[in-house]
Amino acid sequence: MAKSETIAISKAEYDELLAYKKQVERLKFELAEMKRMIFGSKRERFVPEQNPQQKSLFEIEAQNVKPAEETITYTRKKQQDKEKQQPLRASLPADLSRKQEVIEPEEVHSDAKKIGESISEVLEYKPSQLYVRQIVRPKYAVEETKPEESPIKIAELPGLPIPKSNAGAGLLAHILISKYVDHLPFYRQRKIFKRQGLDLAESTMNGWFNKSTQLLEHLYEAAKKMLFETDYLMADETPIPVLTKDKPGATHKGYYWVYYAPMLGFVIFDYRKTRARDGPNEMLDNFKGYLQTDAYTAYNNLNNKGNITQLACMAHARRKFEHARDNDPPRAEKALHLFQQLYDIERQAREDNMDYAATKALRQSKAVPILKELKSWMEQERNHVLPKSAIGDAFKYALDKWSRLERYVEDGRFYIDNNLVENSIRPVALGRKNYLFAGSHNAAQKAAVMYSLLAMCKIADVEPFQWLKSTLEQLPEYSAKDLHKLLPGQE
Repeated sequence: MAKSETIAISKAEYDELLAYKKQVERLKFELAEMKRMIFGSKRERFVPEQNPQQKSLFEIEAQNVKPAEETITYTRKKQQDKEKQQPLRASLPADLSRKQEVIEPEEVHSDAKKIGESISEVLEYKPSQLYVRQIVRPKYAVEETKPEESPIKIAELPGLPIPKSNAGAGLLAHILISKYVDHLPFYRQRKIFKRQGLDLAESTMNGWFNKSTQLLEHLYEAAKKMLFETDYLMADETPIPVLTKDKPGATHKGYYWVYYAPMLGFVIFDYRKTRARDGPNEMLDNFKGYLQTDAYTAYNNLNNKGNITQLACMAHARRKFEHARDNDPPRAEKALHLFQQLYDIERQAREDNMDYAATKALRQSKAVPILKELKSWMEQERNHVLPKSAIGDAFKYALDKWSRLERYVEDGRFYIDNNLVENSIRPVALGRKNYLFAGSHNAAQKAAVMYSLLAMCKIADVEPFQWLKSTLEQLPEYSAKDLHKLLPGQE
């Protein structure tokens, strides 16, 4: 065996080598993150690796021991041959309409007596049907009238979502739901309509979209007012490409700032041209209460920060350690075990349908000790890892945000993480993959109106088409002071 060789180097050379080592570790981590984004699984469930000291059930080492021999006899009854069992088929939903079709047998004598019937149900589909709603208003000539009255009597035309338009509430609702729930761009919808015999111009569909969202903006403003009157909000942001005159041939990177009130079930999307703090500064100017966000610095120095108490997202802290498993498996898995225990407590509270008081009591008795153990352990271990490594970055993130991370145990209303508002952003990500960009800054804000109202439908478990159709029918003549009654789940 070759003897190890000691080489003397200067302090400057040693520092340079150490810097290279740190850089290599960082590049390895960035490469792993890139591979994870392209090829990796999106789930974050932690599955601990098996203890290497524990033998697998199927990897027990063979023993050089001759097995004992024994003779076993038994009698078995031979089963009778029977037809192969058919798989069970789920019954069709009872609330679906039935169209009955009776098929009589051929050559049945007139005096035959019916003794029963066999019913087979086949699930069928009929494509959506366009039809023309004709509103007929008879005119009457009245001989005896007052001087100020017209001698011709005719009923008033019912209120329409778009005055002087031939688009009904059902068609407008279908177009909007197809785009913002089913993610079908207008040009794809035009092709579908053309197959049904209706050739709609793109300008017509855009005009209907603008007028519809202009009407729905009143409802959006009512929801926004109610949302910011609560005292607990979650916030997040997501990019949206936008076509502008400022960048011919390219898209501008705008942002949706999303605010979610968990107690109310309301979501508000607010479009801004940048990710600067101007957006939350304006939206949260009169807010008083608790704000739960990720680590983005724009939320730290708001003009109204004196009235805001911040909470952080435990899922973001946990994610840092999950990403550091390749860098430092023992430490990363130690942290993930503790995070998993915290989430087990939250799962118990949900499954037992605990109220806010019981949830707080459970957290105080079970979660607080785990949080103290996690913090103490991280403070000890952070000095034994490279600050720029993945595990070092995870320690720094969690400890820097610790007071906000552990604040959720102070109130049973608070959530352990920000996942609810992140879930409400997902339709935007799906939309980006289909219609690619918003046509203008104005169109992006109009889309924010739709994303807000339809996200509230999902939270309230309200069927979006029926809600939107009914709302568009009622809005033109609805009282402004009662608009909140039209919001999803507020009946």
